[in-house]
Amino acid sequence: MLTPDFGLGPLEAEFWRWMFLMTRIGAALFAAPFFGAANVMPQVRVILAGAIALLVANWTGAAMPAHLMSAAGMLAVLGEVVIGLALGFVLQFAFATPTIAAEIISGGMGMGLAATVDPQNGARSPVLGQYFGVVLLLVFFAMGGHLQWIALVVKSYRVFPPGMVLAPGGFGPGHFRLILGFAAGMFATAVAIALPVSLVLLLVQVLTGVLSRSAPALNLFALGLPAGIIAGIAALIASAPLFTDHMARLSSGAIAAAARLIAP
Repeated sequence: MLTPDFGLGPLEAEFWRWMFLMTRIGAALFAAPFFGAANVMPQVRVILAGAIALLVANWTGAAMPAHLMSAAGMLAVLGEVVIGLALGFVLQFAFATPTIAAEIISGGMGMGLAATVDPQNGARSPVLGQYFGVVLLLVFFAMGGHLQWIALVVKSYRVFPPGMVLAPGGFGPGHFRLILGFAAGMFATAVAIALPVSLVLLLVQVLTGVLSRSAPALNLFALGLPAGIIAGIAALIASAPLFTDHMARLSSGAIAAAARLIAP
């Protein structure tokens, strides 16, 4: 089984090569945050993937399989999808960390019911999660993380040439363990982000409980909920510099993890 041929010669061969190179880039953009957000039109992702693939086709010697419609060709396409999704999910784990931290903080503040639709994935998330996500996105773009990540996607064609991704010595179990290890580290980072505010909220809740026991006539819900919200907002304002540092470390950590993922 051969590559589809419409009789256009070398021009058609370059077209199919360009389409094949778009597979890895398109999968990476689909899995990555912001680029793969639900509010980003698919046409925009296709145009962006095509533009990057055009540059890759000119800058690198990446070639498509000789027989694209054969079993080996389909396996090569599957390998392109796998490595593209892996590079995108590394960023996705980093951008999910603030949402986890927001869930912890919102539960302590009593704002767990204050949820809106997240434009990144179309699901409901806490209001604080929206705020943390926007801050992380701004820090990520300010640090040039999107450009570094796209450069890593392009570099992956030299480290893992098309057709060699799933070959022996290519993208294997060790790389998947690296992704899982990075995801586990993100849970620890989420706890570290939420820890200062959570400690303040714990003290407020303990104080509210003591007051309710000493003065049973006080309404615990009428007293505890406003106190938790006010204390949480004050703690968020006081710990804002720490949040910025955490967001910067998240951005640099995600890029570093993606770089280790394609390390030769």
